[in-house]
Amino acid sequence: MCGIVGYAGPGDCTDVLMDALSKLEYRGYDSAGIAVFEDNAITVEKAKGRLKNLEEKMEAGHRPKGHVGIGHTRWATHGEPSDINSHPHGNKRVSVVHNGIIENYIKIKRFLADKGYEFSSETDTETVAKLLDYYYNGNPGETIAKILRKIEGSYALGIIFSDFPDTIFAARKDSPLIIGVGEGENFIASDVPAILKYTRDYYLLEHNEIAVITRDSVSITDLDGEPVSKELQHAGWDEEAAEKNGYEHFMLKEIHEQPEVLKRTVLPRIMDGMPFLDECGITSDMLKSFRKIYIVACGTAMHAGLVGKYVIEKLARTEVIVDIASEFRYREPVIGDRDLVMLISQSGETADTKAVLRLAKEKRAVTISVVNVKGSSIARESDFVIYTHAGPEISVASTKAYTVQLSIMYLFAFQLALANGAITEKECRELIEELLSVPEKIEKSFDVAETCQYIGSKLINADSLLYIGRGLDYALSMEGSLKLKEISYIHSESYGAGELKHGTISLVTDGMPVIAVATQEDLLDKTISNIKEVKARGAKVILICKETTRVADDIADYQVKIPAVKDALMPMVAAVPMQMIAYYTAVLRGCDVDKPRNLAKSVTVE
Repeated sequence: MCGIVGYAGPGDCTDVLMDALSKLEYRGYDSAGIAVFEDNAITVEKAKGRLKNLEEKMEAGHRPKGHVGIGHTRWATHGEPSDINSHPHGNKRVSVVHNGIIENYIKIKRFLADKGYEFSSETDTETVAKLLDYYYNGNPGETIAKILRKIEGSYALGIIFSDFPDTIFAARKDSPLIIGVGEGENFIASDVPAILKYTRDYYLLEHNEIAVITRDSVSITDLDGEPVSKELQHAGWDEEAAEKNGYEHFMLKEIHEQPEVLKRTVLPRIMDGMPFLDECGITSDMLKSFRKIYIVACGTAMHAGLVGKYVIEKLARTEVIVDIASEFRYREPVIGDRDLVMLISQSGETADTKAVLRLAKEKRAVTISVVNVKGSSIARESDFVIYTHAGPEISVASTKAYTVQLSIMYLFAFQLALANGAITEKECRELIEELLSVPEKIEKSFDVAETCQYIGSKLINADSLLYIGRGLDYALSMEGSLKLKEISYIHSESYGAGELKHGTISLVTDGMPVIAVATQEDLLDKTISNIKEVKARGAKVILICKETTRVADDIADYQVKIPAVKDALMPMVAAVPMQMIAYYTAVLRGCDVDKPRNLAKSVTVE
């Protein structure tokens, strides 16, 4: 969850570290800190809260000057957000930044306490720093390899030793880490956006590898000290793609990028007007061989999987089970070599989803990952991978990543349905043609922005609200509810509209907002009936529907009308007004839209 960076080069290290950390603050913003070699000694500056707090502290006090150092922005796991718990951790001899969780840190802490070490923080990371100090023999590589064999859990580590003032050491297991390669300068970082200003070339560090970085060289070895050969990667997008480009927030920019990223994701997977996933190694013969499909993901990605379930079952007539990754492996799922496990993850590093992937491979199920980050752990370890070409998504609340995940679900459903003989070639071509029209329909849906802003102004004082829908609208309303609650902090829940009368309607009071999604023609009458039930109990209803839908004026207090496509594809268009309602509500409430409290973008710990 945390973000780590490191720099070795001719530039001002503090400036580079602070700039790189600003690109990673979406990974956590409970505290920030840097450790810089200054006058042949390690100087540490850190502060609780946002990165700007550290900047202000250094401006008012001491700003380290040097050319080599490491930095960290924290999402708290062990220990509350505080100056003391902030990274880097260490002493005059060694300093460490860490992303991940050391599971056996209590055992290590007791061992070191018996050796006379005292601890000032509540973090698991401090045990790593002191363990390095305890075993340090003057050879950093040997010492790091030794402690890596003793610690358990997930980690990406950036380490500096006082007697190697020109060098950064790095290692990883499960948590992401890249080595940026520049001209006369090199970097470490948790994610590519941190280094795009300086270079687009990088190495992916694998599990239990140790990297040694100076301004002029990068060398990588395994735990036994044997050299490891690496292929240099090149980022497919530049620094501009990771900037706001005039938008007030990254979230708003990313909402407006959805038409373009949809084209980028869908068009390469269509050949002669038909779905074509063969370029990912996924053939029709392979698809129709599966007994059952499991779609496993977390949060927004799981909501995309729910839409996938509806569409795959409806069109392809293949059973689909959608599960939350954090629960899946604990219920001992019945999976085997005739099953397919699809894993959806924007980052490709989601810890719970990675754990499911490894379980699926143990059970000999076929695995397909749908990820946005090339070379990520889930992508590398899956049997097959379908990349969603969304580019960098900086806002913690996912928007464009969700939409492109949906597009992959549709392409997959179309190809599977055709392979199963559940739809004809003509029907498949019609579906593809409709899918290709979605980017234009989303462009037109941006016209409802003013209406969504007005609705946001009516929600800002709400204590709680409900989203309701049926079928695909219910799956979509879950995502709408999540968007609102995570960035506006208004309590929100989503329910199947038909379930209201089984208990939930007791929550409806006079003036309570209810957002009703009604884009499915065959369920419209039933949804309208449920809307009437909440209206009769005083609810203020916001109706999201097709522009072609006609309902009585007294059905809803506010209507958001959006361009129409086939019912099966409506979630891709209807997602936009729900994203905008959440965005404008949060803005009007004065919330930090891109960096909501307690959340981080990439959940790399369980």
